[in-house]
Amino acid sequence: MLKTMTPVSDRIERLRQNYVNTKPSICYERAKIYTESHKKTEGKPTILRRAQAFYDFCAQFQVRIFEDELIVGTAGKFRRTGILTPEYSWKWVDKEMDTFPTRPQDPYQITPDQCDVVRAEIFPYWHGKSLEEHFLAALPEETARIAVDTGIIDNDSKWRQAVGEITPDYEGHLFVKGYGGILKDAEEKLATLDYLNAEDIDRIHYYQATILSAKAIILLANRYADLSENMAEEEADADRMAELLEIARVCRRVPEYPPQSFHEATQFIWFVQLGGIITENPLALNPGRYDQFMYPYYAADMDKGLLDKAGAKELIHALWLKYSEWVWTISENTTGYFAGYNQFQNLTVGGKKRDGSDATNELTYLCLEATDEVRTHQPGLSVRVQSDCPPEFLYAVSDLVSKGTGFPAIHNDQAGIQMLLQAGYEPEDARDWNNCGCVVPHFRQTGQWTSAVNVNFAAAMEYALNEGKSRLTGEKMGLEAKPLADYASYQEIEDATFEQVGNLIHHSVVSTVIAQKLHAEMVPRPFLSTCIGHCLEEGKDLSRGGAKYNVGPVLTGIGLAVVANSLAVIKKLVFEDKVTTLAELDAAMSADWEGYDALRTKALAVVKYGNDDDYVDAIARDLANYYYRKTRAYKDNFGSPFNSAFMGISNYIPTGRIVGATPCGRKATKPITEGVSPFAGSDVKSPLAAMRSSAKMNHDVHTGGTLLNLRLSEDLVSTPKGKRDLGGIIRAYFSLGAFHVQFNTLSTETLRKAQKNPEDYKDLLVRVAGYSTQFVNLSPEMQEAIIARSAHGSY
Repeated sequence: MLKTMTPVSDRIERLRQNYVNTKPSICYERAKIYTESHKKTEGKPTILRRAQAFYDFCAQFQVRIFEDELIVGTAGKFRRTGILTPEYSWKWVDKEMDTFPTRPQDPYQITPDQCDVVRAEIFPYWHGKSLEEHFLAALPEETARIAVDTGIIDNDSKWRQAVGEITPDYEGHLFVKGYGGILKDAEEKLATLDYLNAEDIDRIHYYQATILSAKAIILLANRYADLSENMAEEEADADRMAELLEIARVCRRVPEYPPQSFHEATQFIWFVQLGGIITENPLALNPGRYDQFMYPYYAADMDKGLLDKAGAKELIHALWLKYSEWVWTISENTTGYFAGYNQFQNLTVGGKKRDGSDATNELTYLCLEATDEVRTHQPGLSVRVQSDCPPEFLYAVSDLVSKGTGFPAIHNDQAGIQMLLQAGYEPEDARDWNNCGCVVPHFRQTGQWTSAVNVNFAAAMEYALNEGKSRLTGEKMGLEAKPLADYASYQEIEDATFEQVGNLIHHSVVSTVIAQKLHAEMVPRPFLSTCIGHCLEEGKDLSRGGAKYNVGPVLTGIGLAVVANSLAVIKKLVFEDKVTTLAELDAAMSADWEGYDALRTKALAVVKYGNDDDYVDAIARDLANYYYRKTRAYKDNFGSPFNSAFMGISNYIPTGRIVGATPCGRKATKPITEGVSPFAGSDVKSPLAAMRSSAKMNHDVHTGGTLLNLRLSEDLVSTPKGKRDLGGIIRAYFSLGAFHVQFNTLSTETLRKAQKNPEDYKDLLVRVAGYSTQFVNLSPEMQEAIIARSAHGSY
């Protein structure tokens, strides 16, 4: 299984083997340099301290170029490096790092000696200074008890980590100006400001930080050029010597100047990505519409004879590997929500141009091919499919689906455009959308928290049915509620469930606006702000609303299907068929269905969401509509309405662990459901039926994205006819207004073999939810959740 299906160059295969066979290692150099820098800048404006620390890293870090590399740059001393960012959080690292190598999900290599250095030389400075400590101190007690590591509502990636979640504007800003141009613009704007004008002071600090950040990334690139030249002098192999000299030439040019070749543009992209990694250790730093902003360089080099398809592919492969080698360092709690070393760097191809014409080009297809060939888990490849997309493009998409990698994520172009129009974007910008992170429609001049909070619908239902208490612990976690047996009607139960959901939304908003405020005060984003032209024009950091579009944070609903299924069981068995009572159902759930086999059989037999039955699908739609209305009623610190989403990461695993048995027949602590997907194994009719259930949700209003996960048998998509048929059902699904679908096509037999012999399947990719990752890098619990999905053998 370690050989790719399609040949790659020997160089790329060596790099790929290193990637799949190397466990990520923690490097503390970034944390050490940042700490020493902050010690020297006490009292200065925070944004300048952040920029100075970045500059100091770029000046002091020992740069390395590894064997076979064409695209260079790492944030640590290892190829597969995770870094530490104590200004965001150090306490969880201090608590967990001794067990990093042995934890069940996303382990990292770190030595006892490294832990000793971190504890002695880095963490003491940050006591009382981290974002985490300030957030926890500011959080109201009633919110903290359900929001901090509980699985009820979760936003720890926003106070233990940086935000990330932007798309650098290569097409309209970075590739046009280069960092030399950004530096010049910032210096010119700074010269027009005066400390005597109070309103100018923040802008002065912003431009000073921009100047430092631009100088820093240019310095870092030139240091790689110096190293490459030095290595070339010592290199005996003539071909590698020439490569090193070309790397040096490229790094002298970019990112200081606009790129002039495909190689230069590729290295420019990676330097921007690297700057983001160093400064923030970010989630969802998205390449964006790669086939659009890179195509001019590809076409020009091809026309001049400077590049052939094989050379372009090798650079694409090299970039895909760079995206995959670094790791997002996260807490054990966070790994439950984002399992599989995933950084959510979403790269989007296809769709329409800004003028509405078809955007597919030769590079679009090369991206699909490269993803199949190199078999990396990053970037997260998304495709935009419009109603009149070229048939050959849709066939290429279906062909990639058939390879079993879980790629690509497939999106309805018109629905994405409509979502951005709903969020207030100008039509041309809406047509220019890319995917962010998981399945969030986005645009390259946007500031948004696209994964602000995960909201556990199943927990809310449990509180409605159990007097506001957890069924597992007996602890009061929700609003006051009556005993289940005291409800007089189904509608009363549905209303009580929705009310509990509303309470969780309220606390989600509280935790988010507090985090927003603290991010702006404590961890401004001077480097990533250089990636958005509007920040430069306004003289305002991303964290303070400097982007052209400041879109409200996204609250992700989890457990839509399991709640709809459960409410349908209550409605059917208790109030319509009267084959049980609420008291008996309550007792069955408290017993985790033990001793109630006959009743559980009846509950399991009630129609489930995912089978195109309005009886249950209407309940799901009502809940989704309520969630949208309630979420949208709140505004963030910039006055932007919050946004709803039903997207999927691995969040449905940890959220299920804290919920007892549910009326639908689900056992206690088992996974719930992600996105607008059916409960695992309950979509028994066909994939078309599951799609029709999903399409009944109003996808266009959930501007944080909606996700449908389906599993097809390998045989179904193994022939040209099967692939054409798949394209047809994708078109049909999207014609109903749905936004997204993705497929796993690996057999249960293959997945079981991978569980038994993981060493033989290190590069086996699966679709987890809104992303793909190596199956063997998932915990056994996560693996079983994927296997449990219905594998449809026919359409």
